[in-house]
Amino acid sequence: MLSLQEISDRMEIQDLMVRYSHAVDTRQWGLLDEVFTADAYIDYSAMGGSAGDLGATKEFLAAMLPNFLAFQHLISNSSISVDGDTATGRTLCHNPMIVADAEGKQSLMLCGLWYLDTFVRVDGQWRIQRREEEKGYMFVAPSA
Repeated sequence: MLSLQEISDRMEIQDLMVRYSHAVDTRQWGLLDEVFTADAYIDYSAMGGSAGDLGATKEFLAAMLPNFLAFQHLISNSSISVDGDTATGRTLCHNPMIVADAEGKQSLMLCGLWYLDTFVRVDGQWRIQRREEEKGYMFVAPSA
């Protein structure tokens, strides 16, 4: 049976992952400072993205995401293991993105991946210390 503390920790970690999704989907890069540790390592390379520290990740997102007309991060099926002030998690992410070619013809890119996370409690707040993406699929559906 889960203790009240572990239930609370899991809920706080799930909220942290939702805040990540909202920060990215609303392009509020500064909010990522409240999601990741200052020394975080973020590896998006499995899906063709960057790998590096938080500053490099924010620069990558700010440069790359304007190429998409719309996108969402839909997360679910989190498996979280808490051990005191550290935790690990594996969370499903479905990431649909609308892209347009030079003529304005739109296509839907569907990305399915898993976030593999290491979390730490910093000053009483959970933060992501390490995030790696594991590729599930990437598919571009051309417009009619």
